Amino acid sequence: GAGSNLDPRQRFLAATAANYFGLKPAAAAAALRGRPEVAGFLDDGSQELLALRRSDGGLSAIEATDSKNNVLVFFKLRPDVITEDNLHSNILVSSMLDSPINTLYQAVRQVFAPVLLKDETWSKTFDPKLQKLLSELETGLSTVLRRSDPNCMGEEFSEDDVQAILTPTDEFQFWIECARHGTKLYSKERASHFKDLFDDIAKDYCNLDSLSLFEVVDLVETTRDTVDSVWRQTEHDPYPQPRMHNLLDVIGSCLGRFVQRKLAALNLWEDAFHLVKENLKAGILICEQWASACEYLTGQLWQRYTLHQWKNEKYFPESLVKLGKRLDEVLTVRTLHEKLTFFLPSGEQNALHVAQVFEPFAGLNPVHYNPYTEPLWKAAVSQFERIIAPAEKKVASKLKKFISDIQDSPQQLLQTFQKHKELIKHPNISKELLLERETLLARLQDYVKDYQTDFETRCHGAPGDVSGPLSGKNLSEVVNNIVWVRQLELKVDNAIKLAEALLSDLSGFQSFHQSADSFLEQLKVYEQEQFDDWSRDIQSELSNPKSGLCIQANSPVMELDHVFGTLNILYSDRLVTLLREVRQLSALGFAIPAKIQQAANTAQKFYKQAVILKQVAHFYNSIHQQMIESQKPMMLQSALAFEQLIKHSKSGPGGEAQMTWDNPRELEAYIQKLQAAAERLSTENRKLRKWHTNFIEKVVSLMNIDLLRQQQRWKDGLQELRTGFASLESQGFKSCDMKAWRQHWNHQLYKALEHQYQMGLEALNENLPEINIDLIFKQGQLQFRPPFEEVRARYYREMKRFISIPNRFRGVSETEEESIFTVMTERNANGLLTAFSKAEDLFRRLAEVSNQFKEWIVIGQVDMESLVMTHLSSKQDWEKNFKALKVRGKEAERLPRYSATVFLCFNNGFHQIIKVVIK
Repeated sequence: GAGSNLDPRQRFLAATAANYFGLKPAAAAAALRGRPEVAGFLDDGSQELLALRRSDGGLSAIEATDSKNNVLVFFKLRPDVITEDNLHSNILVSSMLDSPINTLYQAVRQVFAPVLLKDETWSKTFDPKLQKLLSELETGLSTVLRRSDPNCMGEEFSEDDVQAILTPTDEFQFWIECARHGTKLYSKERASHFKDLFDDIAKDYCNLDSLSLFEVVDLVETTRDTVDSVWRQTEHDPYPQPRMHNLLDVIGSCLGRFVQRKLAALNLWEDAFHLVKENLKAGILICEQWASACEYLTGQLWQRYTLHQWKNEKYFPESLVKLGKRLDEVLTVRTLHEKLTFFLPSGEQNALHVAQVFEPFAGLNPVHYNPYTEPLWKAAVSQFERIIAPAEKKVASKLKKFISDIQDSPQQLLQTFQKHKELIKHPNISKELLLERETLLARLQDYVKDYQTDFETRCHGAPGDVSGPLSGKNLSEVVNNIVWVRQLELKVDNAIKLAEALLSDLSGFQSFHQSADSFLEQLKVYEQEQFDDWSRDIQSELSNPKSGLCIQANSPVMELDHVFGTLNILYSDRLVTLLREVRQLSALGFAIPAKIQQAANTAQKFYKQAVILKQVAHFYNSIHQQMIESQKPMMLQSALAFEQLIKHSKSGPGGEAQMTWDNPRELEAYIQKLQAAAERLSTENRKLRKWHTNFIEKVVSLMNIDLLRQQQRWKDGLQELRTGFASLESQGFKSCDMKAWRQHWNHQLYKALEHQYQMGLEALNENLPEINIDLIFKQGQLQFRPPFEEVRARYYREMKRFISIPNRFRGVSETEEESIFTVMTERNANGLLTAFSKAEDLFRRLAEVSNQFKEWIVIGQVDMESLVMTHLSSKQDWEKNFKALKVRGKEAERLPRYSATVFLCFNNGFHQIIKVVIK
């Protein structure tokens, strides 16, 4: 009625303004009636803009830039008078919130940039230069919004203004811009520090959609650690709480939108159950983990962190939690359906219409959670439950029978209830399994009592003892005990959760819940006592200068013990343990007292240098054990240089003040010198040890080379050793420093040589070079050629050549050094006697050889003519003797071989030549 006397143009303006500002149409019409600004906009073609804002009287027309409040702007496409015909084709409507810059930024970011840069319809006709300008405009506007005074385009950034921080990337970009463009050096350094801390996650959030749900589960964990590091950093002024509150909020919103986008790509009702289940679980985990992280950080850890305490209420990402619950409900529906189909054969499924159970959810996107979709969702779930009711009744009877078969096995019973929890907690099935659930409750009570008994038995002993907590690896006592009790807490908590899910309607549930909660409280008290005892002990040690925990920035870095000659770094192992304990206890959720945290921070500051120095000190204290004794003179110069560096570690111009931790540049330079000297000595030692190892292999091989028959190989092996010494000498090692090492290897060579010398003496007679001797019949008697005495002299010459090897052997000695090998001959006199005895025996056997052929030469010692004339008078005598000669010849051919050292050969006729080979 009130707007009935307005023309259609005015009614359009009034209705649009009423809808936007939430006014009654009559009030909006009354406010605009008779306004010259309205008449001018409608009737004057040159007046192209009308800006309205809400006022006490309803509406008022203003200049577009006059107010920071909500403004509704009408403007024309063409400078024409507005008529009823062009009303909807010539007027554009835009709202303006907060500021023109913010409105323009949001319009570009959310409307125009996506349409003009990503939509192919427009991007292919949109000039690339203009595309670049549009992108730069978006970036520039976002930067301006992050400045403290957007109206005057101020240069300094405001940390209190977070209205432009809509995504995690906006926050990371804010600190990048502060670090680059801030006007104060300290502010730039602080911003750079925050930027570096955020670098761990910035890239992932920038490319979030390229990650999978499962990768983002890990990202949530990393994000928690990153924001914790940002909040608890002590190098610069703390991170503002309002800013952190906003960051936690935008991270939660970003994660929620990501989960929705990823799950929207699936058909949650028709895709394979395992695929839907894995993705839904990952989505739920992301929501739960971030909610849990926010609750823990702002509700516990940061509220107890005295150096930068979280004030007021904890932050809780409510919308993300509700999204997680919705996803859990979707998973429950799918799981319930899967379990029903698992228990029912296909015939029963068809009869009970199990295939149609998801029809109520048609047209409903379950991942779009908000208060408006909630009633529709609940109605669909109710309809789903009505459809599956008959199937549930069937399944309940099957479960009942299955559980009755295994109720005597508590472990199997628990596993079955845990496995089919989603099915059993459904009201229809839960009602049917009343007795079975009561049995489960009794079992859970027994379990909790057993855990309690075990705890009370072990809580007073030391880790690893029969009466103490179970022991883990590489954990200090306090951390070990807390980890042990946390595991018990987890078991009890799991029992409580199972009972809450399945047994809350039973009469004994409250009693069980109270006793389990009481035990949980007992465990938490024990846990807190362990931490409190540790805190007291550490704080007490911090007050004791001799405890090893009292490192100060101006404390000396190290000291040289003049009694034992050891280098001690004044950074105790107890400090290393403290650092590990503080890190582990913080990770377990404990708020470290400020005094201990400060000590840990100081210790952490010097930890890197301390570790390096301890390595150098260990090297200094143990290098003499790593060196081979005989090589020490060769490394004397490097060792002395290293020792001088240790002994003259004073800082300052005169070298009088001790090196302290608070002199980082000098300390760093000194550490580099120490490392270089240590590395030089270590490299030398490694090189010389390698040579030593090579020499061992060579001498061991010589010990197995036959000195009698393979003298050349002995010479070659010895030459390799000498070449090794010469090579080291050419590398700068002095010959005089090698004396002890040469002596060492001469002694090793002595052992190898003596072993082969003794082996050679034993086999000398069998292994000397062969001597060929002819046994001839001359001048009426048997004779050796060469003569016996000449053979004897030659044989003994060969023996002497071998026996005198030690007298000629120099080893690796230098020419002027006295040889240690000459005594070897004398020390092996018994072996020489054996060798000479064997030689004499050989010559005795040689002399006996001629005796064996005396009867064969008798015929050559008589007058043959006379003998023939006397004894051969008839034809029969000659025939008889020829026959005898043939027989004798054959007998000669069959003459036996003698010993292995003597061989005989016959020539035809009476002049026999006998060849004797002596070995």
